[in-house]
Amino acid sequence: MSGELARTRIHHLLADAAARTPDAPAVRDATGCWTYADLAAAARGTAEALADRGVGPGARVVTCAPPSRELVALLYATSVLGAVFVPLHPDTRPGQLATVVGETDAAAVLSGTGLRALADERKAGTRERLRVRDTDVPPDSGIALLLYTSGSTARPKGIVCPHDSVLFAVRAIAEALSYRSDDVVFCRLPLSFDYGLYQILLSAHAGAELVLAQDVPVVRVVRAVRWSRATVVPLVPSLADALLNLLARNEHGLPTVRLFTNTGESLSPAVAKRLERACPDAELFRMYGLSECKRVSILAPGEAAGRPESVGRPLPGTRVAILSPGGEELCPRAPGRITVRGPHVMAGYWRSPELTARVFPIHPGTGERYLDTGDLGFVDEEGFLYFTGREDGVFKRRGVRMSIIEIEAAAVSLPGVRGAVALPPEPGRDLMLVVTGTLSSPEVIEGLAALIEPAKVPALCRTVDRLPLTANGKPDRRALARLAREAAGSETAHG
Repeated sequence: MSGELARTRIHHLLADAAARTPDAPAVRDATGCWTYADLAAAARGTAEALADRGVGPGARVVTCAPPSRELVALLYATSVLGAVFVPLHPDTRPGQLATVVGETDAAAVLSGTGLRALADERKAGTRERLRVRDTDVPPDSGIALLLYTSGSTARPKGIVCPHDSVLFAVRAIAEALSYRSDDVVFCRLPLSFDYGLYQILLSAHAGAELVLAQDVPVVRVVRAVRWSRATVVPLVPSLADALLNLLARNEHGLPTVRLFTNTGESLSPAVAKRLERACPDAELFRMYGLSECKRVSILAPGEAAGRPESVGRPLPGTRVAILSPGGEELCPRAPGRITVRGPHVMAGYWRSPELTARVFPIHPGTGERYLDTGDLGFVDEEGFLYFTGREDGVFKRRGVRMSIIEIEAAAVSLPGVRGAVALPPEPGRDLMLVVTGTLSSPEVIEGLAALIEPAKVPALCRTVDRLPLTANGKPDRRALARLAREAAGSETAHG
């Protein structure tokens, strides 16, 4: 295999790790652990079993299965074949699954049961060597993944992720985070979520051990992190909240953890400070990104002082530009739309040319495709990016322009508030806040009145035991909107 070829497809990350440290632990789930040599052999055998079913270059393989070692092997097996990996959450509804299977013309559809059957086929095989070789797959790297968005705000869309874009993102993120070969990465994220899926690739790039822990109950997360001797823990706010609540009742902390990462839904500065106090020996890397380009920017711990609201500098080899409504690039600190250029910008949406043209337009000056994120923000004079909200999360109330992000950040800064989601006004309902924590609704409103402008103080506040979450661990704004409509008729308006 030539050096150039070894960098073209994602399964070469596994091949390189297996060549360097074949006996090092690669992936662990509830049923056992595979070394890198084991995982490479499982990927080759799975590729053979798929090939026997007629899966070849360009074919789409849809999976709707819980995280497991076999699912990791399937990811690499599709790459070996030049096929396309299409991961869906195991709780995907039958109608949604049927839609994805139909629009991708899937060559194979595998549930957890189907994965186990495929593994049995692999184990029953007597082949000594893989018939499918790199030379059998066209040299054009092609599509590695179709990642379907969660659908929390709109109909799910399949993001076309070429091998070269995925590999660029892996290497750029790895350069910033510095995963190590002795790391143990504790992943309690679904592998249908790109934040979870990329833990597989980042671990292989470093030769680290990946622990698949999505089936660990929340109340046992701290115990599981300790038992696995995890050194790296990717976080979304709901997991951070669970960890902090458990650690508050436990004096032993998480002594092996050296690194937390956060993206998907950002941790507030207040939560970040709580995490720092609870785990003083661990560093927190805050990241901003979208599945359409994987990662935009990373804020290293040493850069957070003095700019706690920043989401960091753009990845090496990429460029962020802030554009006005008319498309002109704005000067530092001028707010506008965040756009991204670079090799990590994905290829668009599956069979959706109009949507692709709108979200991935061509730059008129360079002819380069770029990503119009639909997010709002600005950059400072040193190139640090600040995310201020989604365009659809910015609204006017009482003549004042505001963002749900700033209202939520103010709410979680109140002692006693663990989580908060602001819901913009809509016909029949004013601005509403839903919170979790120990404060009552009037206490939250009173606390906010001392922090933000009167026009930004929600008219309604509802406290709940737990915020409803999407499959990816983000607040389920659709479910909360239904709660808001129910509450609008019963709550007393503020002010």
